[in-house]
Amino acid sequence: MQQSTATMKAGVCPAPAALPDCAEREWTRNAIARLKDDGRRSADTHLLKPLFPGMKGVSVYLKDESTHPTGSLKHRLARSLFLYGICNGKIRQNTTLVEASSGSTAVSEAYFAQLLGLPFVAVMPRSTSRQKIAAIQSFGGQCHFVDRASDVYDVAIRAANETGGYYLDQFTNAERATDWRGNNNIAESIFHQMEGEEFPIPEWLVMSAGTGGTSATLGRYIRYRNLETRLCVVDVENSAFYDAWRTGDLQVTAPGSRIEGIGRPRVEPSFVPGVIDHMIQVPDAASIAAAHVLSERLFRQIGGSTGTNFFGLCWIAANMMQAGRRGSVVTLICDGGHRYSETFYNPAWLRENGIDIDPYRRMLDRFLDHGEFLPPA
Repeated sequence: MQQSTATMKAGVCPAPAALPDCAEREWTRNAIARLKDDGRRSADTHLLKPLFPGMKGVSVYLKDESTHPTGSLKHRLARSLFLYGICNGKIRQNTTLVEASSGSTAVSEAYFAQLLGLPFVAVMPRSTSRQKIAAIQSFGGQCHFVDRASDVYDVAIRAANETGGYYLDQFTNAERATDWRGNNNIAESIFHQMEGEEFPIPEWLVMSAGTGGTSATLGRYIRYRNLETRLCVVDVENSAFYDAWRTGDLQVTAPGSRIEGIGRPRVEPSFVPGVIDHMIQVPDAASIAAAHVLSERLFRQIGGSTGTNFFGLCWIAANMMQAGRRGSVVTLICDGGHRYSETFYNPAWLRENGIDIDPYRRMLDRFLDHGEFLPPA
């Protein structure tokens, strides 16, 4: 509240003055209500249980985040980032919102910006899939392209400063914007849906890292609830996360991932290595092959990051079977495959990039049908 213009003297109460009307707070209350309404409509998603004959004693569950209104796991993150910005007084009526993104987060943020009537600018690599760009624009967002993935941060900050706007900064704020103790976050949702299953407490959760925020939420929730579940984070080629976790050096850098949505050229502030029990690095050919194999068995296409998750899940399951352990393993379907028809599901793109998925396809089919997890021939 602004102080009265009347001079305040020691022990003297100033004369009454008009109080501010707080018109901005009315917009804030309305914006929070709209975001919470969306949360009630879409916060929970299906937990699928596909059956694979080769996985003896291991139950597989897939948390299907592709069913959110904007088609991906990032819908949860975007809503949390908007709530975080509004509740901290950073997002106000007419604030221009800016984000650095490889696509899916920006799609979800463009949706929420349109919901609240705010301008939105996405800074992204020029290689971002055409379908994601079209989705952002369909929600009224603008796309600003850079040639190098590592440039998105500085360009986004500059764009926010030039417009007097707010940089949503998913890579810093993901782990702090989400209430990891509960409040229907993705971890609480998974464990609630697992309650009636044969193995209700999963042996492992498997998750890839983009911002690192989801893996941080999962790992923190496991510890907060004192659960025996362990967290395996799967990383991809040309990403900094795996080497950072392995060596403890959080300053490592990498060229940047080909698997959109996960893997980063630097270690993002939201990546919390201390809550991770194990990490593996998955070849791009294995990620894409796993996306193809799982798509065929679910009768619909899923994205490349889900392929990474699924390959990691198969690796964990194979090790459990070899050790004679029974139990459940859970991972996420991050988004659908329709956004990658020109890349991961395009034979010409695979040839141009020198990616042969057939050996890994045969390897995974053999494991899912017969339980043999052998290196690709």
